[in-house]
Amino acid sequence: MSSSSNQVNAGGSTTNELLEKLACVLPKDLKFSVHHLSTPPTRTDALYVPPPGEKADKTYCEKHFLALSIEAPVTGALKRSSPGADEAKSTETATKQVIAFAIEVFIFTTAFQTVLFVSKADSTGYLHLLKLPRGGPSPISQVSSTLVSYLIQHRRRKNIVSVVNLFGRAQSQYLFPGSGENDGIGPGREKHILSDRGLIKWWCRVLNPLLEDQRKDDRVAATKGYLLVPGLEERDMRAFIPRTVTSANDWEIGHPMERISHYTQEFDWVPPRCLIPRYPDDPKSRYRDELDEESAKWKQDMGAWKSIRTLNQFWDTMAFRQECSSGRLTGFIWLVFDPNKSETEEQATQATTASFATSFASAPLMTPTGSFDASTAFPPSTPPKRRADVPARTPQASPLKASFTAGEITNSQPDMAKETSKTEKEKKKKLKGRITPRVPKVKKHQRNYLFKRPNTTAYYHWPTEGRGDLIVDEHDYKRVVELLLQLDFETLEKACSATKRWISEAGMGTKWGHEVVGRRVQTVTSATADRGSAAPVNNLTGLVRKKKPAAIESGAADVKTNGLEDPSTENGTPATPSEAVKPLVLEAPKVNVLGAGLIRKKPKTSASVL
Repeated sequence: MSSSSNQVNAGGSTTNELLEKLACVLPKDLKFSVHHLSTPPTRTDALYVPPPGEKADKTYCEKHFLALSIEAPVTGALKRSSPGADEAKSTETATKQVIAFAIEVFIFTTAFQTVLFVSKADSTGYLHLLKLPRGGPSPISQVSSTLVSYLIQHRRRKNIVSVVNLFGRAQSQYLFPGSGENDGIGPGREKHILSDRGLIKWWCRVLNPLLEDQRKDDRVAATKGYLLVPGLEERDMRAFIPRTVTSANDWEIGHPMERISHYTQEFDWVPPRCLIPRYPDDPKSRYRDELDEESAKWKQDMGAWKSIRTLNQFWDTMAFRQECSSGRLTGFIWLVFDPNKSETEEQATQATTASFATSFASAPLMTPTGSFDASTAFPPSTPPKRRADVPARTPQASPLKASFTAGEITNSQPDMAKETSKTEKEKKKKLKGRITPRVPKVKKHQRNYLFKRPNTTAYYHWPTEGRGDLIVDEHDYKRVVELLLQLDFETLEKACSATKRWISEAGMGTKWGHEVVGRRVQTVTSATADRGSAAPVNNLTGLVRKKKPAAIESGAADVKTNGLEDPSTENGTPATPSEAVKPLVLEAPKVNVLGAGLIRKKPKTSASVL
């Protein structure tokens, strides 16, 4: 594999901006290493299946992988103090680099929307080596929120909706093999594996600051968070949402699939198959593929499934799948950032609703007949005609088609016919004359074609401020991630060697990554603070009078106090002997002894005497 595809990003401002954001959220005076890997926007398969008769959206994918490392103390092996000395040996304690956390984000862009899909996030469990105080903010949650906010800021486009999507499902390990054994049970095992409910709550807390930050942006008209946990009621799902002042307005129980799809704005009805995206390693995407397999080919062409007719049925049946049932919960989270809507769009929507109202009022009413079939109540199998406000030609494969009017299209038809006739004549033309061979081009130096692409097109936005420290192509990115999945992070020694190998092979022998020194002062909340530093507790023991227990010692009882004050004094004055507590003596319980007259003896008989 050539190293021409792996090159350090030349834009220093890119890395410096992200490093500054990370330094503000990391603990103060602690040193971290950040390795940010990314790919340029690459053409990929469309996320959504188009409705019948429509073309699929041209989609690009940009991948980001960020790893956070710490300096871990490792005790070295026995070494000789000097060459040739066998008796003098000593142990050395050095610091080695070990990965503590990593997150992977995919950015899918089309001409209509930008989707940030959080693919994986995992930790190794060695963050406890920093000995951070309990009760403070976790560096893992702070880094995750900072990276997603950083990518949204530099990938937003004008009048294009931005979406953050992920699913939360608890597992022992995602990115670091063997780290699941470091589960906090036993000495040296400190990985905190959250439960299903704990993981969903954690992601909601991580993404909640993004809603508050993006609301301040003038380019965003509305921000909304959505949460859906298949198999739970609405009141149970609201327990996962963080309790803040604006959480009631920021979060909604449900899904925004119909809201973020541009097909719903162009058609009166869209099949549910065309509204579910196809993400890598996603539960709902796997369920969609299974529904496609059980349906006939002609039904798939019509956009219909065999058993599922609506999105509500899709999510209801999703609750019975193995990934969302059998005692396990899977939470789906969306953050939607809508751009500002122009006045022309609002006027068009108002005109559309008025036209629909008039057409509905003028249409004759249908009378029920005895031959009415309940199956006709389901939505149609094919989308109806376009709405009146949508132009005849909408951008499907290319957004530039919308700029052409009907007159320009008709006038351009004769010109297109002339061009086709010219090309046919050129193909029929025979080559004559001397054949001159082409001179071969010798490659004298390596070239990097990753940067030879436009930074902004109608389908993606790739500024220098949002790129990684190391930019690789799609093939090298898969190689680097697959290498990480084959290493071992079970023990600290193995994790240190795995970290060294991964950083070296990812950079193809070149040094990459940056060091960050945290500047955030650790604050400990009173709820989880230490007993000594916590708020004073009101002790009402002295105000409640209880019967004091008696202790038997040498035939007398010695009454002890609870350590607050002497019971023989009250308000600093000694009590009278009658008011003082007298020692109590426990007497032994009396035993009932029967008298001799109460015992009747059996008289002796003569037989017994003989």
